Amino acid sequence: MTIALLGAGGKMGCRVTDHLRDNPAYRLLYVEVSERGRAALAQRGVSITAQDEAVKQADAVILALPDRVLGKAANAIVPLVRPGCIVVTLDPAAAHAGELPARSDISYFVTHPCHPSVFEHEENPEAREDFFGGIKAPMPIVCALAQGPEEHYAVGETLARDFFAPVTRSHRVTVEQMAILEPTMAETITACLIGVIREAMDEAIRRGVPPEAARDFMYGHIKVPLGIAFERVNFPFSDGAKLIMQYGRQRMLRPNWKELFEPASLKEQVVAIVRGTLPPGL
Repeated sequence: MTIALLGAGGKMGCRVTDHLRDNPAYRLLYVEVSERGRAALAQRGVSITAQDEAVKQADAVILALPDRVLGKAANAIVPLVRPGCIVVTLDPAAAHAGELPARSDISYFVTHPCHPSVFEHEENPEAREDFFGGIKAPMPIVCALAQGPEEHYAVGETLARDFFAPVTRSHRVTVEQMAILEPTMAETITACLIGVIREAMDEAIRRGVPPEAARDFMYGHIKVPLGIAFERVNFPFSDGAKLIMQYGRQRMLRPNWKELFEPASLKEQVVAIVRGTLPPGL
């Protein structure tokens, strides 16, 4: 299977390169325009192919590119690919924002890692330090066939399992469901609140709490609520904790915050990502 890998020397491109370059099932054509990316590929001992030459030969094209340039790149290469080609993106934002050009004789496949679970306790120290996954720590992935024949789902999923390896399981979802997971659930909400958690620790330190005490206290008090909230332990929050959690919720969160999951908000979020700017008024 001939694969054109665009952005081959970038952060995600190097991950894909490292997993697929020695796999005999694939013939990789590496496309990279940045000097830093080309240097990363040179360190790996692989050569670069011109973009148009690569995509015209490809059975599949992997767009390992930032969201802000992915749509522009797709519009440049999709007219050149062969009928039946599978165009793969590693994030749902561009697909759900309508950035992928229309062409009925090709397939669009979208995939994204779930990353290693916070509840998995790896014995291997290298796996414990693999926060992203795909190096030593196994992880699940999600996959969606945005368009194309059903048999292309299996092809895309096999490819995704190979370049995100080691993979524990693969979940089939729609592109919209993947966008609900990310950005809305994982980034718009969860990553935002984790950032607030970090700011809370920094504020405690700023107000005089010794840094080591603040860190020890915070790390432990992240673990316990996670266990309780996600029903991994058999004891509840204390009555005092429940009361003051409600106080914090009313002070910090809007009552209608779940509107972030509504289709109009979901589309606004992915459009913001691909444009690289917040909507007016924010």
